Order: sequence, then C-alpha cells, then structure tokens
Amino acid sequence: MDAKCNFSVWWRHTNDFTWNSLSGGTVGLKPVPLQSLSELERVRLQDVAFKRLLRCHDLGCHITIPKCGHKHKKSLRRKLDSLSKEKSKDKDTTPQAFGIPLSHVISNDRMRKLRHDHPREEHSDPTELMLSFLHLTSSYKRANKELSSSNSSLSSTSETLNESPLPSTPDIAPRTRRRGGVSVDCITDLDDNQSRLLEALQLSLPEEAAGNTKKHHDKKLSLNPIYRQVPKIVDQCCQHLEKYGLQAVGIFRVGSSKKRVRQLREEFDQGWEVYMDEEHSVHDVAALLKEFLRDMPESLLTRELYTAFINTMLLDFSEQDSAIQLLLFMLPPCNSDTLQRLLGLLSTVSAHAEDSLDSEGHKITGNKMTSLNLATVFGPNLLHKQKNSDKEFAVESFARAEESAAIIGVVQKMIDAYDAMFMVPPDLQNELLMSLQETDPDVVDYLLRRKESRCS
Repeated sequence: MDAKCNFSVWWRHTNDFTWNSLSGGTVGLKPVPLQSLSELERVRLQDVAFKRLLRCHDLGCHITIPKCGHKHKKSLRRKLDSLSKEKSKDKDTTPQAFGIPLSHVISNDRMRKLRHDHPREEHSDPTELMLSFLHLTSSYKRANKELSSSNSSLSSTSETLNESPLPSTPDIAPRTRRRGGVSVDCITDLDDNQSRLLEALQLSLPEEAAGNTKKHHDKKLSLNPIYRQVPKIVDQCCQHLEKYGLQAVGIFRVGSSKKRVRQLREEFDQGWEVYMDEEHSVHDVAALLKEFLRDMPESLLTRELYTAFINTMLLDFSEQDSAIQLLLFMLPPCNSDTLQRLLGLLSTVSAHAEDSLDSEGHKITGNKMTSLNLATVFGPNLLHKQKNSDKEFAVESFARAEESAAIIGVVQKMIDAYDAMFMVPPDLQNELLMSLQETDPDVVDYLLRRKESRCS
C-alpha cells in the first residue's frame, strides 16, 4: 500500500482503484456519469483531464482549458446597449436565447423560473432550509457548550439560547447564493447527521449572476452535483424530436417553414413560455435547434479546443476516442451538459436510421440519418473558430477541406460512442481524488464516505 497521509483517514492500494479507511471502509471506484460529480470534482476534473491529455496524447498544438462563460460579454453588451438606444426600446427586447453566450441563456432560463416560482421558492427552497437547519444546529451546539462551562443562572441561559441564532442569521442569505451548496471550507464542521442531511440535497444551482466578477479561485465550490446546465430551448427541441421525429425521413435535412421557425425563435427570444406538441412540424423544430447552435457566439466545443479536436483525427485509431473524451472533460459544465443532451438526441436518431420491422412484422421506414449524415449536418455548427458573416457560421474561409472532414469525423465518433463518452473511468477518478487529497483531504474523506454509503 502507499504510505498513509498524515491528514487523511483514507489511502489507496498501489496499482488499484480501491480506497480503504482506518475504520475499515472500502470503496472500489467504478465508471460514473460526468453529471453525477460534484461541482468541485468537475472543476478539478478539467485540470486532471488536461494533464492526462498532455501526458498521453501528442496533438501537436497548444492547448488551454476553456474559460467558462463571459468571454464575449462586454462587446455583446455594448452592441446591445447601442442597438437599444437607437431603437428607443427597453432592455426587455434583448434576446433571451439566440446569439448570446450559452451561460447567459441558462441564466435567463433560471431567472424566469425563479420569477415564475418565486412565491413557492421563497418559502420552500430546500437549500435555504438546509442551511438554516445547519446554522441553527451549530448555534445551539455553541450555546450548549457555553451552558456546560458557565455558572450563570437558568434565566440567563434561556436568553442565550433564544438570542444566539439571531445575530448571525443574515449570513444565511448570502450563503444560499453560492450555487445552492455548502461551501468546501465548512464541510469539516458537519457531524454525521448533518452530512446525511447534506447528501439529501443532490443538486446545486449554476451561477445565476451573469455579471459576477469574482475570480475563479475565490468562488466557493459545492460538494453536490451542479444543476444540469442545458438551455430550455435545447431540451424542449430534443424532447419534441425524440417524441415525434424519430421516423421522419431526412430529419435535420428536409426544409422547414422559415415563417414558422422565425415565429418560434421570436417567442423564445422574448422569454415566453413556449409549448410544442404534435401540431408543430418536426422539421421546423429541427431547424430551430440548428439555428440556435449556429448563432451561438462561441461554438459548443469552444474556440480554444478547435485545433485539438481536429488533431485527434491524426492519432492512431485506438487513441482517438480517449483523446476526444479528455477534451470533453475539459469543457465548461454548461458546454458539456448541453453537448451531452444534444448527442443523446443524435445517437437516438441514428439508431432509427435503418428500416426495421415492428412486432407484427410490418416494415418501419428508417429516417436515413446515420451518424455520418448527422455529423455532416451538425459538425460545422458544433466546432468552428468564428463566423464568416452575420448569417453564416462555418470553418474559417482559409481552412482546408481536410479540416472539414476532420470535424465531421470527430462529431461522428461522439455520436457513435455517446454511451461511453460522458462516463468518467475509474483511473481518472483516482487521479482526481489524489489531486484533491493534496489540497483538500477533508473533501476526499467526505466524498469517499458518500460513495461508501451509497454502495452499502
């Protein structure tokens, strides 16, 4: 076994993905979905995947971890402000979905939901209730300690118990803004009962304030899985196509009604509640989804990783899937979550490409959209450096035809290997935990205890 760390009750077997504790607990690491990781783990996974990529794959280009969110915020805001002044319209005319950064779209969705559910959330937000409970519990513990060591009268003790929660009560509200989870720095203050209560809250909310200027290392990262960051328009389009469009021949290639697509676009951009049912043409919805991806200021696979993704096609065939997966793990959560939702749809569509027979032996016509056809349609929308004009997104004009073929190859591999692409393998989890153990051993202890309790 490796030498035990002085600050941790857990250690791992050499050349194994099993961790043991002094109390006799054992956790064997198994593949887990990316979205099941906590916010802190996902941020650390970006760095671990980056180092693994440099160590194991020579992509022949400079690689950096994409930054989350607001790269185009200032220029976009100035552009929208000037446009607003020229047209003498109020700020509600700012697009809510199309042509704005992905993180802003998700933030807009979240704010609309908060406004819609405000009366209910104000009284029943599970995060606020949990934090209030933990705060009051710790306050009463301090009060009990003071009681046991004090010679004061019963009446004065009663006053202490009644008043102790009040002075620090205002701290509860700011802490609930920290993505909905208890911050890393206070995890060691939790006893077993509080830890179990913390585990009951499985989701933390994404960053809601688009204008947050805090540096990355100053943020408090949650130990719970973050809220799934997929724009509502993407999720609704995917659900509609999965329900009504799987047998539509040429889905994503057959033409649509420009008028109806424009109407749907305007409804989403105005922040309306849009309902799509069987009356909506699947080809209109498919066109709307492509248009959303095409109009994003930054491609879903990010500009920083453009060349890296392209160069994965130059590796040996056996290395390509692994390199692509590591690049996916380097994406910001909003990008990877949205990509996962989209690829889930495309994988399902491609599974219905060929003709088949129903239970009674009748022929079911396939949609003809294989993974190659889908990759050809979506590749330029998912991976590009910049747009060539206001109405066209594509690979830059000087790019070679080989790059276009590589883009299609990358997206096709993502569709074909969708089930495995977003599963974090044990060896990578092991590196992640070892990385955390160097800086946050208490966090490793908490995460492994949670894994142990789930296994048992």
